[in-house]
Amino acid sequence: MANIRDVARHAGVSVSTVSNVLNGRANQMRQETLERIEQAMKELNYHPNRVAQQLKTGQAKMIGLLVPSIVNPSFAALAREVDLAAKKHQYRVLLGNTYRQEEEERAFLEDMMSHGVRGVIVAASNMEKPYFASAAAQGMIMINYDSRMPGGDVYNAMPFDSVSMDNVEAGRQAAQHLIDRGCRNIVFVTEATPTVSRSHKIGGFLEALRDSGLPCEHRIIEGKALSAYGDTEMSELGRALAGKVLDISPHPDGVVAINDALGIGLLVGLRDANISVPGDISVVGIDNIPLSELINPGLTSVMPPLAKMAELMVDRLLVRIEEPAIAPEEMLFVPTLVSRQSVR
Repeated sequence: MANIRDVARHAGVSVSTVSNVLNGRANQMRQETLERIEQAMKELNYHPNRVAQQLKTGQAKMIGLLVPSIVNPSFAALAREVDLAAKKHQYRVLLGNTYRQEEEERAFLEDMMSHGVRGVIVAASNMEKPYFASAAAQGMIMINYDSRMPGGDVYNAMPFDSVSMDNVEAGRQAAQHLIDRGCRNIVFVTEATPTVSRSHKIGGFLEALRDSGLPCEHRIIEGKALSAYGDTEMSELGRALAGKVLDISPHPDGVVAINDALGIGLLVGLRDANISVPGDISVVGIDNIPLSELINPGLTSVMPPLAKMAELMVDRLLVRIEEPAIAPEEMLFVPTLVSRQSVR
């Protein structure tokens, strides 16, 4: 079985040069040298001993990703982009479904620490919980995704980066698009359990209505999911909430859905009630999941720059693992609206 010395000899380079490639430090290397080393590893069928690497460095070439539920298409899309970004650095992603439960989050953090993982992206969770601070004190580098940290001195005391789409702007863009298309009786449909990102989207939605002189009272339609936050049942909830939308008299002519999964369910519920979209009611979602362009009618949606966000988060984790003293930052990304057939 070939070892690292065999690879170095076959490629005509030093052992340390091969080690740099194996540990993701090839950015200063000539492309021809990198290709020669990769070819040598292929010809010798060489596979690095990851256990030995971990014992030597104290960390694994893995990063963690904690999501509420991979069933939610928004988090599935995030997982894909994070995985693609990690692969560019020869890192793998260890995924955990937490269902927003504290015991699951705590257990995953402990498991990841024990496996040598030193960087974790935590999606849609309240990171003021004490076990996140405890993990950070033990050397875990974390990024808070899609749940902005509190401002002021409280934020400055938090040892985490924060990366999010500007959810206020997302809600504002969705409502403004409906207003620009002539809608005047507009509602916002969401799962009832409050989260930071949901409240920000609602805030932006109401801001657009106020700026256009439209009524803001009784504009939020909520439904309670069976699970705490509805992460696994957004489409079913959207279908059920179509009835609440149609209970309003006169019927709304525009609807913003908290996310695309709920918006797609809403389209189905409106179709079941023989309501034409966009003829009778226009619908806008938020997140722009891949399914949104495949349904009929295609769902207009506000899109986060997810690939750029994932690349930033992975890069940021790896930089701060090497330099833990770097101060955490909050990074907001501006969304864009993707127009399809669900809006008149």
